[in-house]
Amino acid sequence: MTKAGRLVLIALALLCCAILPVHAGVADAPGEKLEISLITYGPGDIYWERFGHDAIELRDAASGEAVDFNYGVFNFDEKNFFFNFARGQMHYLIDAEPTTDEENFYAQAGRSVTRQKLALTPQQAAALRDFLFWNLRPENATYNYDYYVDNCTTRVRDALDRALGGVIKARLTKLPGGMTYRQQTVRLMSAQPWLMLILDLGLGPYADQPLNAWQESFLPEELQNNIRKVTIANGNDATQPLVQSETLLSPNRLATPPATPPDLRIPLGIAGLLLAALIVVSWLRTRPVYVALTNLFLLFAGVAGLLMLVLWTLTAHHSAWANTNLLLFNPLAFLLLRATWQARRHIAPSRLANGALLLQLIALLLALLMHLLPGVVQQNQPWILFALPCWLALAWTLRHIRSA
Repeated sequence: MTKAGRLVLIALALLCCAILPVHAGVADAPGEKLEISLITYGPGDIYWERFGHDAIELRDAASGEAVDFNYGVFNFDEKNFFFNFARGQMHYLIDAEPTTDEENFYAQAGRSVTRQKLALTPQQAAALRDFLFWNLRPENATYNYDYYVDNCTTRVRDALDRALGGVIKARLTKLPGGMTYRQQTVRLMSAQPWLMLILDLGLGPYADQPLNAWQESFLPEELQNNIRKVTIANGNDATQPLVQSETLLSPNRLATPPATPPDLRIPLGIAGLLLAALIVVSWLRTRPVYVALTNLFLLFAGVAGLLMLVLWTLTAHHSAWANTNLLLFNPLAFLLLRATWQARRHIAPSRLANGALLLQLIALLLALLMHLLPGVVQQNQPWILFALPCWLALAWTLRHIRSA
């Protein structure tokens, strides 16, 4: 090749380099090249996966680079992690991962993956990208996690709403939600019945407040559904849907949570009646069985009440505060353990035990009256139906021991 030919090739190469995009990825892509999507992952099998998960995807249309930003990272190795978890001071982080790696992980686990492409303007897309990268800085990455009002989904929701100038919140706060925090929790945890019952027992009146669609969007599934209802200005004195397109990238291959929460009144009511009947029958026929059953119930009532009291007074778990289930199960039960233990020898309860039993029956009546009064928020009918026959059976047997 002649020298002139080589110069021509060099010139052509330099020209090609000059006209190639200078932006190599989402970090510095211009707003008009950024595609913004909400990625929603369905619930998993493990209890901490039952609520689902989501992320914001940034995709550079020029380079094809795509990154998922999610707020659901926590570190077991953090100092005092379990102590902080117990007292309601959990620290979560934002993280960024390549979209392909993230989506493949959930798809291989059998969880659904859905992409909703959103109609953000170039300015809004760039502002969202800048905010997410700012949030990734070590000094900004950590936040105090709350199950209902500040979790990995509400952070995604708030970031999108911030970029859109408050459009999402303005729309969704005007729409009613479908369920309460308690109903959503029981529904999604129904695959783990014991954990579901523990959570339902431990939730206070905060979990029964009516929600609007904005508040109920603390769940990935609800946020996915609710943003379909949001419209934004299209720049031509008209509006358009926020969701431009929706694609199911991977179908769900796991058991689907029920659409409605299970009604716990019937199973817990039946369980209470059965336990009460066993207490009475065993008192009449087999005192050792009576002692075992009553002590088991009293230990449950005392420990449950102690834990609920600790959650209310010593932790930041505000969804467990002012729990009226404390009227049904509380540490007074510990004062009756000796009385039921001595029943095997037909020893009448002490004055202390009689006083504790009287206080417990008054608390039981108060719980029943509070539930019947209008305007009561906490929905704890299942636990009233369980506790009422058990306490009445226990009181009846102790009364007969006293008169023997």
